[in-house]
Amino acid sequence: MQLVTALRVSKAVLVFAIALFYTILVLNNITDYGSNYQFVRHVLMMDSTLPGNHGMWRAVNSPLVHTLFYLGIIAWESVTMLLCWWAGLRLLKSYRADTAQFAAALNVAVIALTTSLLMWLVAFLDVGGEWFLMWQSHTWNGQEAAFRMFTIVGVVFLVVVQREPAPSA
Repeated sequence: MQLVTALRVSKAVLVFAIALFYTILVLNNITDYGSNYQFVRHVLMMDSTLPGNHGMWRAVNSPLVHTLFYLGIIAWESVTMLLCWWAGLRLLKSYRADTAQFAAALNVAVIALTTSLLMWLVAFLDVGGEWFLMWQSHTWNGQEAAFRMFTIVGVVFLVVVQREPAPSA
């Protein structure tokens, strides 16, 4: 197998791996709705942050907002999952195509992986971690998992956008 072909298949398989992760994630969030809802609820209520912190004015105690926030996360994960499956299929279908066709398939993968990166960075690290001070909680702190997923998806992103080697003369 040529190096270019192997790299193209590798990109497709890695995107499929992220798609599989999101499929299981969405399935878990739907079939075990209550467990992860509790996580979101406690983060938004800030009820396990350090006592006496001056950020408690940010706490949200509305069950409706908790539900909307959690449904928003599930929707974001679902869109990312679908984009990753679509991107993986496009990459796999075009791994023997010319550079322009493969690059077009790569665009979908870049969008899918960026959607994932933004979820972990914005929803979990920025909003949950910093705005709702999730980092202060020993019980309801998802920053380590969010950082792990941001890193994994980031590495896949870097592999996907890596240029193909120039053909040898």
